[in-house]
Amino acid sequence: MIADIVLVIAAALFVGVYVSWRAGRIDRLHARVDMARVALDVTLLRRSSVAQELAASGLLDPATSLLLAGAVLGTRGGERPRDLAESDLTKALRAAFSQPDFRASLSGKEGADELLAEVEEAAHQVYVARKFYNDLVAVTRDARNRPLARVLHLSGRAKAPVFFEMDDSLIAEKPGAVLGLTSG
Repeated sequence: MIADIVLVIAAALFVGVYVSWRAGRIDRLHARVDMARVALDVTLLRRSSVAQELAASGLLDPATSLLLAGAVLGTRGGERPRDLAESDLTKALRAAFSQPDFRASLSGKEGADELLAEVEEAAHQVYVARKFYNDLVAVTRDARNRPLARVLHLSGRAKAPVFFEMDDSLIAEKPGAVLGLTSG
C-alpha cells in the first residue's frame, strides 16, 4: 500500500518535472527565435545601408543607382511587406552586379573593390542569418506542435513564430552568375 502511494507520487513528480521542462524548453526556443529575428533585422539593415552606400558612391550608372536607391528606400518602412521589399533589394543588387563587364568597369576606381566586397559580405550574412532564423522557427514550431505541448498548452499565449521567406540569392538565374552566393 505505501509502496503504491510512493510509486504514484514518484510518477506524478516525474510527469510534473517533464512537463515543466518541456514548457521551459518551448519558452527558451521562443526567446532564441526573438534573438535570431533581431540578428536578422540587423543584417538586413546592414545590407540596405551598404547598398545605399553603393548607390550613392557614384560608381554605378545613374539608372542603376536610382533603381538601387529606390529598392533601399522600400526596405525602410515602406508600404510593402518586409519580405517583398527585401526581395526587391536583392533583385536590384542582382541587376547591378549582373551588368555586362560590371567589375571591369569599376576596376581602378578608388574604393570600388572594398565596397563591392562589403556588399557581397552583407548579402552572405543575410543568407546565414535568415537560414539560422528559419531553422529556429522550424524547431520551435515542431516543439509547439507535439501532442503534449498542444494538449497542455505549454506555449501559453505566445504566437507561433513565422518563417521569413525572401529572395536572398545574388546569383543570376542565367549562366555566368557574378557573385557566387546561393541560398541553397
